[in-house]
Amino acid sequence: MKGNFQIIILIVFITAAVLGVLVFSGAIPLGNQSDTTGAQGTVILWGTVKNQIISPLLEDFNRANPTFVVKYVEKSADTFDNDLLESLAGGVGPDMFFISDDLVFKYNNKIYTIPYQSFPINTFKNTFVSAGEVFLNSKGVLAFPLTVDPLMMYYNRSMLDANGIANPPIYWDEFANLVLLLTKKNDKGMITKSMVAMGQFSNVLHAKDILSTLFMQAGNSIIAEKNGSFASVLSQTGKYDLGSILKFYTDFTDPLKNVYSWNRSFSNSRDAFSAENLAFYFGYASELQSLVNKNPNQNFLVASMPQIRSSNFKLTSARVTGIAISSFSKNFNTTFTAAGLMANSDFASKLATSLGIAPVRRDLLKNMPTDAYLSNFYTSAFFARNWLDPSSKNTDDIFRGMIEKVLSNSMSVGEAINDTSTKLGLLLVK
Repeated sequence: MKGNFQIIILIVFITAAVLGVLVFSGAIPLGNQSDTTGAQGTVILWGTVKNQIISPLLEDFNRANPTFVVKYVEKSADTFDNDLLESLAGGVGPDMFFISDDLVFKYNNKIYTIPYQSFPINTFKNTFVSAGEVFLNSKGVLAFPLTVDPLMMYYNRSMLDANGIANPPIYWDEFANLVLLLTKKNDKGMITKSMVAMGQFSNVLHAKDILSTLFMQAGNSIIAEKNGSFASVLSQTGKYDLGSILKFYTDFTDPLKNVYSWNRSFSNSRDAFSAENLAFYFGYASELQSLVNKNPNQNFLVASMPQIRSSNFKLTSARVTGIAISSFSKNFNTTFTAAGLMANSDFASKLATSLGIAPVRRDLLKNMPTDAYLSNFYTSAFFARNWLDPSSKNTDDIFRGMIEKVLSNSMSVGEAINDTSTKLGLLLVK
């Protein structure tokens, strides 16, 4: 009995591998209805995207692929991780699921890895922008990338206009010259309007992501993988000293520094921006509509994240969502077909548009929108990157500790970097 089961599994995997070769070599046109030969039955898809967004997209997708049906189950974002773990452990989980980049490490042993023999790495890189590579490991592809949500710089146009600033900064070193113009203080020396929210952790939304962006712009990948093993590389020296990068970040909350612009007295950075007490807010593309809703009369625009002037490349952080195939799928062949078609048909484009963010596929990003916001999101998607976060909650605590130890002078910036690297490394031990 055991031998028969192993043979069945082997046949399924071989079938999937052959299909993958045909699809991604171009022998089978992607997104074409004829691609579904042999795919039958029902496939269950889990995710946290609202039903009202997914339902019309799936109706179109299922209509175009009548030999099988994809059914969607909306899960709460707060409980998705636990629900998925429990369902997979109990053997009743979905056939496939939307997966964010910060869950890749946790689920890599529960996801069917598409071998590079089926989906060559060069084909992957030619198909998707660099941010999608978070779904790659040394053995193959863990998920088909769908959308990319780049970290952006929102800016208050009225505040810049009032101070004679024609354009938002392109490079980080420009911020020092803007502090005196945009940071306002009352008679008691208290900051009433801030140029930028940096330096703290608790009231700076996406503090970890901002600092990670700076580290990656300096050429440090934070986490690296080699031959299936993961390690923290934050303490490794490179072209730029990461201690200096960390100091650059924390100086914005130091009253003794010329760039002092933020402190703990403010509410969170997004609220301060919407209240028009903050000139620059670093937030994700997906936050646009919530910012508009919070203050419909605010005169703001969006630009790419600032860069290191001397760098020979551009980079911003991003959140990436893909579609992963469960290793425990009971309809594996059809699931494999459905996941590939969803990533490579117009489903991916429609999903990105519905969410107000950018697709990951290079061919879709060439269709630049005319909208002032979306066009910037698409542009940033081309140079978006991320790092393999082993546990979002734990790394939040680690980055918080790094910043607070520097601010309290309990550690030097160099010591804080090394301490953080060590703690990140411990999270990678399985």
